[in-house]
Amino acid sequence: MPASPNQRAKLLYLRKILLERTDEQTPMSMPEIISALATYDVHAERKSIYTDLEILRQYGLDIEVTKGRIPRYYIGHRHFELPELKLLVDAVQSSRFITEKKSEELISKVAAFTSHPQSAALKRQIFVTGRPKSFNEQSFYSVDKIHEAINTGMKITFKYYDYNVKKKLAPRKNGALYEVTPVTLCWDSDKYYLVAYNAENKELRNYRVDRMGSVELSEHKADFDRSKFNITRYAKQTFGMFSGEVVRATLAFDNSLVNVVLDYFGMDAKIIPKDNGRFEVSVDVAVSPVFLGWMFQFGDKAKIVSPDSLVGSMRELIKSNTAMYD
Repeated sequence: MPASPNQRAKLLYLRKILLERTDEQTPMSMPEIISALATYDVHAERKSIYTDLEILRQYGLDIEVTKGRIPRYYIGHRHFELPELKLLVDAVQSSRFITEKKSEELISKVAAFTSHPQSAALKRQIFVTGRPKSFNEQSFYSVDKIHEAINTGMKITFKYYDYNVKKKLAPRKNGALYEVTPVTLCWDSDKYYLVAYNAENKELRNYRVDRMGSVELSEHKADFDRSKFNITRYAKQTFGMFSGEVVRATLAFDNSLVNVVLDYFGMDAKIIPKDNGRFEVSVDVAVSPVFLGWMFQFGDKAKIVSPDSLVGSMRELIKSNTAMYD
């Protein structure tokens, strides 16, 4: 009987079967392994498989054997443990930046790092959350272009879009190209931003990646020194990813908001306990409606103490909003 064309690949098919079909909960007996190889038109005998298993072990595959009357074989340690893969799946699925289609593609690839039985359990986790996802399929590839520009020291060009009342993306500046030096990418409030230097205005600006389109490398060299850029300081100053005048502010909060304050300002924020169940922090903030709105949401549990200019900005915001309902 002539040998099957697949016979030479027996070792590879054996590796594939073990990786895809076995884990600690679903080991395979020798007859099951022989039967599985037969589905690939590969003939095998016990003795040859024992030799192949040892070769795969020497190669680095962690092949374990169960104890008992009938030994069963399975892959033990893998590059990723199941809890780690679940964490990656959760991150992809919960990201609003990644489209639903791209999420499914990425999760399918992540699932390939474990056995089929475990990947089935992993896929049941995919649809737990129903968060709104981005509709801009280009975003995923825009990030790659941005990183390429940063690594090669080049500028990028792109079109920037806003949603109109018809929920359609419409280009700013009548579709004219923006040209900036990409500095870094920043994740804030479940949104992905490009921090870029705009030479025309000589300032740093933030762009939502999911609203960028037609991202390409420019022919011009970058004109911003990234080595002097402190992303941590910048992110704190542009609170909520909206620029504004940066001031040193003293803020008072109810003790029940300690977790919230530390989440937003970081563990470096110095907490000064005060009377009546309150505390104060001294932090750098950007004077913007986003910051003022963040403070306002806590009602009488949060108060701007100083500077007077920031207190005045809050008064004006409250006054203008109150006037709308008079």
